[in-house]
Amino acid sequence: MPAPASPLQPLFRSKSELAYEELRRRILTGVIEPGDVIGQTKLAAELGLSTTPLREALKRLSTEGLVELGSHRDARVVPLSQAEAQNLYEVRAAADPLACGLAAERRDDADIARIDAALSELEPLTGVASPDALDAHRRFHLAIYEAAANPTLLGILEGLWDKTDLYRQRALRAWSPTAEDRARVHRQHTALRDAIVAGDPELARERSRKHITHSLGRRAIGTLEPSAARDSETAE
Repeated sequence: MPAPASPLQPLFRSKSELAYEELRRRILTGVIEPGDVIGQTKLAAELGLSTTPLREALKRLSTEGLVELGSHRDARVVPLSQAEAQNLYEVRAAADPLACGLAAERRDDADIARIDAALSELEPLTGVASPDALDAHRRFHLAIYEAAANPTLLGILEGLWDKTDLYRQRALRAWSPTAEDRARVHRQHTALRDAIVAGDPELARERSRKHITHSLGRRAIGTLEPSAARDSETAE
């Protein structure tokens, strides 16, 4: 399932929700690394939970592309591959500019307000980015995708974001962005917002393509060995 569109947390969270949040945090911060097997009994005891809410959390993480579930209740963090990183980048490079162009044509005042609010909450992604920082980044782009008013395209792009958070973290670990790098990314986000607010679809598509060219998803491709392959015996 996609990350929430709002940073607000409910007052009550179930045990499976708490397990999901903690497990997702460990995966995205590298405490549990790509390819690692997740020991459910040990982890459940560590979290003070039964294995039932933990399995529910694992199923949710599986739908997000972060965890693979085997046939015997075993689970592991998805291993990374250069081929998948390339595939994800190619699809986003086609779909993202389309969404940005449609957003420039179809956005309304409520869309603009959501985009501006999300832009104001963006944090620089450096080192090992926190799940909160990754979710803030997602909310900005999701606000744009929603403004495109195309549910099919929205579903495709949400799925891409689910699968690429691990690749973003991989790129951040291999690349140390400078203050100028962070300022450039902020300028790109702001420029993209301005094109959409101005109602200029051609400019929005152009700025989206430029942004994706420098994206962490593309940088991740060069950090992986061409021979890296997914284990086909483990179901995704």
